[in-house]
Amino acid sequence: MRALGPAVAWVAAVGVLALVPALGSRYLMDLSIEVMIYALFALSLNILIGYAGNVSFGHAAYFAIGGYGSAILLTTCQWPLWLALPAAVALTALAALAVGYFCVRLSAIYFAMLTLAFGMLVWSAAFKWRSVTGGDDGFLGIALPGYLEQRWAFFYFTLAVVGASVALIRMICRSPFGRVLLAVRDNPLRAGFVGVDATRMRLLAFVFAGTFAGVAGSLFALYHRAIFSESAFWTESAQVLVMVLLGGAYSFLGPVLGAAVLHLLEVVINQHTEHWPLLLGLTLILLLLFLPDGLAGLLRRRNRRSG
Repeated sequence: MRALGPAVAWVAAVGVLALVPALGSRYLMDLSIEVMIYALFALSLNILIGYAGNVSFGHAAYFAIGGYGSAILLTTCQWPLWLALPAAVALTALAALAVGYFCVRLSAIYFAMLTLAFGMLVWSAAFKWRSVTGGDDGFLGIALPGYLEQRWAFFYFTLAVVGASVALIRMICRSPFGRVLLAVRDNPLRAGFVGVDATRMRLLAFVFAGTFAGVAGSLFALYHRAIFSESAFWTESAQVLVMVLLGGAYSFLGPVLGAAVLHLLEVVINQHTEHWPLLLGLTLILLLLFLPDGLAGLLRRRNRRSG
């Protein structure tokens, strides 16, 4: 019965989101779409941080690869959406596999710095390869199928893709594979003694994380009808990292909370001031000092106190 609690909560959340278009507010629909995309992006990074115990500073690279892949296949190659989207996600998975092969052989700060280096390579390619990506002008005018032109239709499409992706991530994290990842995170030497190939497990986690980041990036590109090289820059990786830390890296719900809170804060604050990066830095400092377990940890402590 206890296992039903989170599942019921997720179903209820999807039901509430499904009612958003009925409110008739385009602004609310747009905001909900962005929150859903960033929530999936944060959950993908949490596979690495919360379950594999590796911090990546270049996770935005896979977000951008998914976005550019969908843009190029849909617009330049004129593929249908049902073929372009899975192909873009598969391309992201292959890129994550290639990069992860080198990264998972390192640990701690060396792992983080190598992910940053590969991330900046992707940003550089997107910035310089003007004939394919549009360079610093971005890839504009992404072709969107007619049945997704209406905002409400794209909202339900995003809800379906994100909902299915979240369900898959939850299934992966709660599977025996997820339990093994936690063992590798907590004590890789002991896991190795019982026959676990820690490097292989971390590589699989890296590929899963990159794949779901590619799904989020593809949705982001389709939503904005454009994708820019800034999506692969290190600041985008830093922002999604703050989302995970704000929500709580060792909780499945935490990154969703962190993504929603941080994105809503960004939208509200940018309406009144241009100093959002400064406030983001202050948020991170306060978070590390006073909320090391994030919002999810705060909620757990309050629930224990209330008995």
